[in-house]
Amino acid sequence: MSSWGKTDFRQLIKLQKKLEKFQQYESEEFVEKCAKELAARLLRKVIKRTPRGETGDLIEAWTKENSQLHVSHNGSEFICEIVNSTKYAIYVEYGHRTRNHKGWVTGRFMLEQSRLEIEAQAPRILEKKLQKKLGEIFND
Repeated sequence: MSSWGKTDFRQLIKLQKKLEKFQQYESEEFVEKCAKELAARLLRKVIKRTPRGETGDLIEAWTKENSQLHVSHNGSEFICEIVNSTKYAIYVEYGHRTRNHKGWVTGRFMLEQSRLEIEAQAPRILEKKLQKKLGEIFND
């Protein structure tokens, strides 16, 4: 009967422990960081699309309200709200009737367009972040 040789499983066990650690402790933190990055990118895009207006209040409301992006999670969903509390933000976003009620001002859809862009870019962004994280785990 022939021998298969000696096998050293120490590296494989070390890798298994790293993966378990990532799965148990770091995965939630990693997903939260990813959610914050996507929200920050969304916020930058929204601010660029927002009309300045006479006072600049609409743009300032984006930055003041969202200076600390907070991510909450409910089960497997991670939620980050982007807020603009100016009374007229919704009218700029979706459009509104003119003061004499005879015309219509078209909405700018600054948040909606930005959301769609980020949604399209998210898989590529998240894949790069995941590859980097897995590289750290495997090469450590």
